[in-house]
Amino acid sequence: MASIRREMVIDAAPDDVWEAVRDVGALHTRLVPGFVVATRLEEGARVVTFGNGFVARELIVDIDDDARRLVWAAVGSPRLTHHNASVQVSDAGGGRSRFVWTADPLPDTARDGVSALIDQAMVVIKKTLEQSAEDARAVS
Repeated sequence: MASIRREMVIDAAPDDVWEAVRDVGALHTRLVPGFVVATRLEEGARVVTFGNGFVARELIVDIDDDARRLVWAAVGSPRLTHHNASVQVSDAGGGRSRFVWTADPLPDTARDGVSALIDQAMVVIKKTLEQSAEDARAVS
C-alpha cells in the first residue's frame, strides 16, 4: 500500500497554522506560495495549479475545526487512480505546531513521485508559516 506520512514542527501557534490550512482557497498565498501558483474554488472543491503547470481538482471532504483536520481527494488525474490526503495541526507546546500530512495514492508506483511533491511542499509550508508568525510578532 502506498501510504505516505510526513510530520514536522512549525514555529507558529496552532490556531494560526490551522487558520492558514483551513483557508482552502488560498493555498497559493497563505500556505505554499510558488509551489502552488493559483487556487480556484468550485462547489465542494478547489482547482489547484502547481508551479510546474500541473492542474488538479481536489474535492474538499472535510474541514474539522475541532480536530484541526482538513481532508481532500484529488480526482480526474491521469497519473493517479486514487488519491486522498489529510493535514492535521496540533499543539507541539511552546507556541509551536505539529503538522502531519498523510496521503494515500494509487497506483503504488505513484508513491515516490507523490512523496517528493509532499516533501517539497512541506519545506515551503514551514518557511511560509514561520515567516508569517515572525512578521506577526514583529508587529506586536
